[in-house]
Amino acid sequence: MKTFKLVPIFLLLLLASCSTVSVYSDYDKNVDFTPYKTYAFFKPGIDKVEISDLDKRRILHAIDTELQAKGFTKSENPDLLVNIFTKSREQVNVNQFSAGWGYGWGWGWNPYMMYGNQTTVSTSTEGTLFIDLIDAKKKEMIWQGEGVGTLTKNVDKKDAKVQEIVSKVLAQYPPVKK
Repeated sequence: MKTFKLVPIFLLLLLASCSTVSVYSDYDKNVDFTPYKTYAFFKPGIDKVEISDLDKRRILHAIDTELQAKGFTKSENPDLLVNIFTKSREQVNVNQFSAGWGYGWGWGWNPYMMYGNQTTVSTSTEGTLFIDLIDAKKKEMIWQGEGVGTLTKNVDKKDAKVQEIVSKVLAQYPPVKK
């Protein structure tokens, strides 16, 4: 009987742990990632990103935090250059709900049948953040991570959302060779 009481708690924890962020990465399989220890931001590329300066700072701060946690240090003469690129798209969700009750199938008017139709339309913005790691000496991209998630306009939640996306993307670096 105790098992049945724990099932709802387990399901609640499972739902709470689900994330709305999808991440992907790609890399050059011929590159040895172990020598890379320092980084700098690729300013010409970052300046071209068409988002607010506030959002750029959020993203760059999150990247700084994650790379430093991995043991990287910022440098004037870096091994890696970090570039970002963003894109977004509006999503429209239409949900229809119909409820009816009564009896039988057929044509014609039935005074016992009642229908309730409800349609809701909502919009959200899905954002994609690309983080490119470029070999500073060769000027070649060696790794790219991509994070896709629903964006928020709530200022209090923006920092956490950006940090979540960046940390999940950079969790895939360095790649595990198979």
